[in-house]
Amino acid sequence: MDNVKVNALMIRATDYGENDKILTLLTAEAGRITAGIKGVRKAGAKLKFAAQPFCFAEYILAERGGRYTVTQASECESFYELRCDVNKLYAASSVCEVAAALSYEGDDASAIFYAAIRSLSAMCNGDESMELIKFLVFVLVKSGYGIGLERCTECGASLVGKEKMRFDMNAGSFTCWECGDGYGTGGATYNALRAAEGRSHIASLVTDEAKKRALKLLKEYIVFKTDARCASLSEYIRLI
Repeated sequence: MDNVKVNALMIRATDYGENDKILTLLTAEAGRITAGIKGVRKAGAKLKFAAQPFCFAEYILAERGGRYTVTQASECESFYELRCDVNKLYAASSVCEVAAALSYEGDDASAIFYAAIRSLSAMCNGDESMELIKFLVFVLVKSGYGIGLERCTECGASLVGKEKMRFDMNAGSFTCWECGDGYGTGGATYNALRAAEGRSHIASLVTDEAKKRALKLLKEYIVFKTDARCASLSEYIRLI
């Protein structure tokens, strides 16, 4: 039996047997790793923290026949604040949900891993809606599904000041309302996405409602491009 040491973010946990769980861990170097962890559903279990949502820790895994079991863990950050507010809880769960959908076992997931850690940290005491939008826009780019936030892809006109436009789900790009035939959207949504990417935008349009609409568009796009269900993201959008 070999031991493997990884720095990982716990992104999903499933009950297994009477007292165990199966964890999905996100690592920078090896993408997703599935590992069992024994006895953590018992009161006072030593490694209970390692199976908590958003636990960022150094995990020691015993490997046998291609299967992993958590034997030790040393916590780096619990992101406890995210579990004390229902909106932040679902926003953070959305980060983990999308990170799981866009990462793969055995692949380099360093960009998604570090973006997730940064996002969860910023959400603890900040605007979780905007941090979630930033995370989603960034990881979509890194996963090859980047959203085009330049000019209209048909006529080349600037879209920043327009009230109505369209979004092409296939191309992941915006057009003027008259130029395309995609998903109808508005200038507030577009400006919120540009703000998240650090581009020039009309700040007065980036309201709470604009961020909600931007998240709705991102959810629809992620569902369209992947097999992700986005249950946590759907619930977060419902809450805000």
